[in-house]
Amino acid sequence: MSVARRAVRRSAERALRLTTSPRAMRSGVLTGLWNVALGAPALPDATRVRLAEAVHAGLVGAGRPDRAAHASAVAMARLHDAKLRATVLARRAGKELDAGTPPSLAAAVAAELALADASFARGDVPGAVASVQAAQRRVFDRRLHFDRLTSPLAEDPAAFLAPWHASTAVRALSAPRGRCAPVAPAPVDRPLRLLMVTYGNHGFLDLVRRHFDQRPDVELRFLDPGETGTHVPLLGNSRAMMEHLLAGHSEYGDTVAEWLAPQVEWADVVFVDWCAALAVLFSLIDPGTTRVVVRLHSFEAFAMWPHLVDFTRVDDLIFVSDHLRDLTVAAVPALAAAGTRRHVISNAMDLPAFQRPKSADARFTLGLVGIKAVAKDPRWAVEVLRELRVHDERYRLLLFGKDLDPGASPDSRRYWDAFLADIAELEPSGAVVRRGQVDDVPGALTEVGVILSSSVRESFHCGLVEGAASGAVPVVRDWPFFAGKPASARTLFPADWVVDTPAEAAQRILAATATEDAWRKAGEEAAEHAVETWGWQRVKHQFDEVVTGRS
Repeated sequence: MSVARRAVRRSAERALRLTTSPRAMRSGVLTGLWNVALGAPALPDATRVRLAEAVHAGLVGAGRPDRAAHASAVAMARLHDAKLRATVLARRAGKELDAGTPPSLAAAVAAELALADASFARGDVPGAVASVQAAQRRVFDRRLHFDRLTSPLAEDPAAFLAPWHASTAVRALSAPRGRCAPVAPAPVDRPLRLLMVTYGNHGFLDLVRRHFDQRPDVELRFLDPGETGTHVPLLGNSRAMMEHLLAGHSEYGDTVAEWLAPQVEWADVVFVDWCAALAVLFSLIDPGTTRVVVRLHSFEAFAMWPHLVDFTRVDDLIFVSDHLRDLTVAAVPALAAAGTRRHVISNAMDLPAFQRPKSADARFTLGLVGIKAVAKDPRWAVEVLRELRVHDERYRLLLFGKDLDPGASPDSRRYWDAFLADIAELEPSGAVVRRGQVDDVPGALTEVGVILSSSVRESFHCGLVEGAASGAVPVVRDWPFFAGKPASARTLFPADWVVDTPAEAAQRILAATATEDAWRKAGEEAAEHAVETWGWQRVKHQFDEVVTGRS
């Protein structure tokens, strides 16, 4: 390359940097000129993509993600290569994540799923799955649903998932395959054979498992693939799951059947805890006359797994709350179409174990159980504390549980840094105390006089209910993910437990803790309601009815 050509090229690159810098991109006139240039018909694809990338980055940097998405759309409409268009859109949606819900997300997902559908139509199953997975990584990106205080899926499931559900390849993943025979009635001449299954997380299942293990009319088997590790790779191979679902057969499917089919054939009822990978694997198998029950907790509603489940092979689906049921039904149309029976049963909790004496000092101590997720929003709890300490500096806040992992994502880091700044002055004085993970939660709660739920979303919030059972006064934020909907925190809990703002929370606490007698009376009433409504002595009969059909 001649000296003159190199000079021209350097000048052009410098001009491009200057005219696409965030500062320059704040100009509406310049943005309009770039839109004209990006839509010029004669540009080669490679040049158009390079220019569009620079313009997009500048607009995102200028805090104008909507204009960035528009400029990108102008350029993408002129690209001849569909695969290149999908790749570029996906990359740009990823860059827009820093500014919130990516404006390019719907176009990126639609472009990738168009490739998936084209591949599926011509019988290219691996190609279809590769494109579906590329789309899935964007649709269910944890930064959209788990690392922020909002989620576009919770705001409007149908609209957010419209491109996903419009795909023929995606619909084929949960296409109904049915079963070869109707479910057999429960046996009357022998114990009911119950296979209980989970992977790793036993916390919500231990009490249920012990209950059925102690019933003389139930023969229980328990399966956790994590205990041996042999079959764990099958759970993590979503690509093979999808290829099997689209092809209808595979060596992977044969391996799953070899492992699980004998278990299903032995059982009268299979209970799968968590509607995640294990639920998908069990729905790959024709259950024959065996009844299949699955329990969905919370994270699954924001994940891809329920979209891979064949619900014609799931007879009963248990939710832990009405609002989670409503969200899941709206997000997963195949569930309603399959006719799966839906039940709401609260989490199994030994609430009387939390009823221990509290000292008078607990009256001024707020407690929050669980701070390891952004959704727990402990910053809201700190605001409540600040409101209270304006009136009385005896109020303090105890935080129980592991710290949030700031390395999970940039959003997590930003939230955690802001939280640490919030408590920088309160923690040294003891107004805020992080207790970390505790083994004896009932014992720890003897120090707590007011139990908070500061979350933006919860499926049920066991920590709050356990705190109420301990005699702490419950104060529940009207969880924003569900606030104003037919089912929410306000329909789950008594009206006087639920507040909208930190100021309202403080007013409730001040009133309830005005005197020791008032505080103890409010705590006793909360404990009585918690035990009577969600105590295991009541909840176990609901499990009996759904799981065994016997009282």
